[in-house]
Amino acid sequence: MHPVAPAPTEPPLRYGALAQAFHWAIAVLVLAAWLLSPEGPRTPPSQRQWHETIGMAVLLLSVAHLVWRIGDPRPEPPAMPRWLAWFAAMLHGLLYVALFAVPLTAIAGTWLEGHPLTLLAGVRIAPWIEPDRALGHSISELHGWLGTAMLWLAGLHAVAALVHHFVLRDGVLLSMLPGRRRDPRADA
Repeated sequence: MHPVAPAPTEPPLRYGALAQAFHWAIAVLVLAAWLLSPEGPRTPPSQRQWHETIGMAVLLLSVAHLVWRIGDPRPEPPAMPRWLAWFAAMLHGLLYVALFAVPLTAIAGTWLEGHPLTLLAGVRIAPWIEPDRALGHSISELHGWLGTAMLWLAGLHAVAALVHHFVLRDGVLLSMLPGRRRDPRADA
């Protein structure tokens, strides 16, 4: 007797609820972290605590999202020219790199400058590395540049989603919006 092969399953038409929650939570937190970013030495301590806490939340959610994404089925990408598929893959890859690089450079820069991470609820995480103020300052500057780059990448990502929706009409944006239960391509 031969085992029966499982029937091939079709990819989902939409991202799952948890994938959507990760996506939108990270997007909102990145925007909030940018809005609360310290601009200099006179930044109120509570603003810095909010910024660092939100940054840590972005890092932790990004790790969880990446782990979840490994096994979570995703919708098939729509048919598109090879160059556009390459650009989309590159943009997604750069966004993931930024989601990790921005908070990690913040942690490294803060600790190398000899400061603890100051999170809400009075949580202080002392440096795990020896101070090197010059290197810490350079890494903190890199953190600012990477944060700006991440915002530009996120903006391109949002524009691409709108182009998919309004120009290409392929359902890509609808597949990531919560609350829609029918085939997003039917609206295309």
